Amino acid sequence: MPIIIPEEVSLPRHPSRDRARVRSFRCVHCGLDVPADAPGTAHRNHCPTCLWSRHLDDTPGDRAADCGSSMTPIAVHVRHNGEWALVHHCTGCGALDANRIAGDDNPLALMRIAVAPLARPPFPLDWFARL
Repeated sequence: MPIIIPEEVSLPRHPSRDRARVRSFRCVHCGLDVPADAPGTAHRNHCPTCLWSRHLDDTPGDRAADCGSSMTPIAVHVRHNGEWALVHHCTGCGALDANRIAGDDNPLALMRIAVAPLARPPFPLDWFARL
């Protein structure tokens, strides 16, 4: 199961502790070295290639979550202003979280997640022929 491991510093578990700035992390789902800075967001929390994340935050950037398990991208959510967000599901505790996409996220991976429900409808496609 993928886990994103910070390379340069250990992440604090609670906001009251000393908050060191992480410059990069390694995605163990795909192994990419990921810079912590991301275009379009102040808190990169997922790999721009495979879109997997790690359950680190209760609120964006606080690093207060006690879980630490990997989070699989399961859906794309379009916010009221048209901005896309990735919906992640925690493989450890089952939490769901919507996270802003970054400007360098893989567009093909985002589209695969967005169209997945259309590729697997809950009814047989030949049902449309009967209409």
